[in-house]
Order: sequence, then C-alpha cells, then structure tokens
Amino acid sequence: MRRTTLLILLVLAVALAPGVHTAQAPASATPLAKALAGWQDMRFGLFIHWGPVSLTGHEIGWSRGAQTPSDAYDALYTRFNPVQFNADEWARAAKDAGMKYVVFTAKHHDGFCMWDTKTTDYNITRSPFGRDVVRELSDACRSHGLVFCTYYSILDWRHPDYPLGSPAGKTRKANADMNRYAEYLKQQVSELVTNYGPLAVMWFDGEWEEPWSVERGTDLYAFLRRLQPSLIINNRVSKARAGMEGTSAAGQFSGDYDTPEQRIGGFNMGRPWESCMTICEQWAWKPDDAMKPLSQCLRTLVSTAGGNGNLLFNVGPMPDGRIEPRQVERLKEMGAWLRLRGESVYGTRGGPFKPGAWGASTRRGTRIYLHVFAWDGDARTLPAIPAKVTRVQLLGGARVEFTQTTSSLTVRVPAASRDPIDTVIALDLDRPAMTIAPVEVGSSGKAPAPQRTR
Repeated sequence: MRRTTLLILLVLAVALAPGVHTAQAPASATPLAKALAGWQDMRFGLFIHWGPVSLTGHEIGWSRGAQTPSDAYDALYTRFNPVQFNADEWARAAKDAGMKYVVFTAKHHDGFCMWDTKTTDYNITRSPFGRDVVRELSDACRSHGLVFCTYYSILDWRHPDYPLGSPAGKTRKANADMNRYAEYLKQQVSELVTNYGPLAVMWFDGEWEEPWSVERGTDLYAFLRRLQPSLIINNRVSKARAGMEGTSAAGQFSGDYDTPEQRIGGFNMGRPWESCMTICEQWAWKPDDAMKPLSQCLRTLVSTAGGNGNLLFNVGPMPDGRIEPRQVERLKEMGAWLRLRGESVYGTRGGPFKPGAWGASTRRGTRIYLHVFAWDGDARTLPAIPAKVTRVQLLGGARVEFTQTTSSLTVRVPAASRDPIDTVIALDLDRPAMTIAPVEVGSSGKAPAPQRTR
C-alpha cells in the first residue's frame, strides 16, 4: 500500500492546525479542536478491559500462547456467558465516580470482537451470551450523560492475515497479507464509528510492531477523519510514541494526543495527553489483585490534572459481568471527594505551579486551585507569581491566612482544617490565571535556584 505525500501533508495540516492543541478552542475552531477542548474539560474517564479472557484471570491478549495455549484461549468465548452483565450498572459506577467518559475495549490484541461485527464470527454475539456488549454499553453511557469511546488494537495475533502471532508477537504466520488485514481493520473501525457513534475517541493500541507503519497510520487517521470530523484519535495510530512514557517524537505524525501508560505524564500546556492507569495491577480481571488505596487514586487524578492531562482509570470486570464490588466502592469514594471539590478538576487547565511531591495546581478564569499534599509545619510556600492575590480560602470553606511578597507566596492552614489526602485552596487573582507562565516548584516549595552556566 502506498499513499501520496500530499495526503500525508493534508492529514498533518489537520492534526497540527492552529487551535487544535490549545487549552480552550475559540468558537471559530475546527470540529476537532472543539472536541479536544471539551474532552480536556472532562479530565476523568473509565477504561474497561474485558472479554472471555476474564474466565482465566490472566492478562487480556498477552496471555494467549503464554499462560493459556492459543487454541484454548481462542475457544474461551464458547463458554463465555456473563449473565450478570448490566451495562446500566457499569455506566452508573462511572458516573458515581465522577467520570465523564468511558473507553471500552472493543477489540484487544487477541482479536476477539465485543460487538456484532459482520467481518468475523469471532465475536461476542457467537458466544453463549449472544448479546452486543458495545451496543448495550454505548446506549447506557449516553443515557447517563457519559461520553462513549472505543479502544481498538491495531495488531491482531489471531487473524491469519496479520503477520505476527502469539505469544506477544514472537511468531510469524505463513501466507499473511498485511494489505488485506489493513482493509479488514478499516472495515471494523468503520463499523464502530458508523454503527455506535458518534464516538468521542478512537483509542488505538498495538502500533509498536513492525507490520504497522507511519504511512498506514496516516492513511487510517485520514480515513477516520472523513467518517467523523470531530473524532479524537490518540498517538498510537502512528509510530511516534516513546514507549510507556507515551510522549510523541517532535516532527512526526502522532494523532491528536499523547498516552502515558501506568504513569503520570509530564507537565505540558502545548499538547493534550491522557494517562491510562489500572485501579489494581492487571488490566483484565485477576482474583485478589492488589488495589490502589484511595489516597493514591485521588492524588494521581489531581497530579494528572495539575500537569494538564486527563486520567483514564481502568477496571477489569469479572467473568460473570460485574465490576468487582470493592473496585466499585473505590470509584464511589473518588466520586464523593469530587462532588465536593470537582470545580478544582473539571474544566480546568494545569498550573501555573507544576506538580510535585508538594502537590499540584489547576486554574480556570481568575482562580488558581492549590492541591496541597505535603506541608512544612502549618504552611506551604510557593514561588512568586506576577499577579495580585485578592482572596485565599479553603474550597467551599473558611478564609486562609496568606502572605504574598515579591519572592514567594505562603498559605497557612491549621492541621485540623486540612484534608489528609489533598487540601484544596482557592486563590483569586486580579487577572486571568491562564496569563501566568508555568512555575517550577523546588523541593523547598520555592523556585529552584538558576543553574550556573559556563
């Protein structure tokens, strides 16, 4: 397959057009720019990895040909009957958590399709369950006011035309045809966008293997952009991602946003990003998997927002179709916290104070929200900012004592008034908070000393 240089340039022009990666899209912005700005406003989404593999308790895709022989793995769907699956309960769990969007694994690396696809019989409607999970979940999300998105793996270790196979792409298939597989892939993503859309995001994965190329990624991006101009497409559609760090190499085509995995992304006001992380350790369900404490979950969300990113937080439902009750309870705890402090997360942008062990900051309008994790006695000192602070108060609470000088800003909150996880303090300014350049915060809370050059 070959595409013209003109096509590549046109797609890059769309992806990198002025306004596409700005924090807030103007009224005259493109559909993509408006969609990106709205998606950034959401800040918090639910990732769901699920399929017949849940019967084994092993990792989705990766366990094929490893912990589970390929033939046995491929036959799991013949006994997959999650009779307690209730899409409404999943959507309600996401909403109760304060999440605004859902990304569901329509197809993972194992090639099994969780929707009623016409392209293959290897799909959920041919299982004993026989129901279209993507249809039910997309409908439930919309009824609860959640934005629906799909995950789709570019690689497919089962499909005969994809050149590599299990375990983990370490084998090669005879008579594979990548061009024919690419057409199969397009048919599948077209079904998802056309029959279950409009989608907010097409979340690609599996682009790292040799059969995929920048040229194929550029072609796929243009194909999807024609189907839905507002569709947001992550950087894994192409080949520019720097491993699990998720950032994209400068000057290379890389979709619309970056995708740090199992880590919080770095502060970035110039390009949207989204950290995907698990609530436990494994992406798919695992019995007795270690679950993150509430403090880690909330500080991860806040630090991500403080770096100007979104958090896509993953659960792996059980074989019977339920999200594990303890995971649902953890999500509810996060939602309870957000109901009181959500204005400091939703609709904000990161900074100006960069995140660190001390905490993080977000901003909107003429207000900065300080999220303080660590204190020096009863105080938190930060570098000076070029704006006058007119009022400081605990979010939804009492006024806070503060001191502002030309070199620092100090807030003081008695221990009894602090939140043990994150004390949120609102700083009102005499000017728009977004006009303040990002500020580094040293370990002492002050601006780091300038480095001497030679």
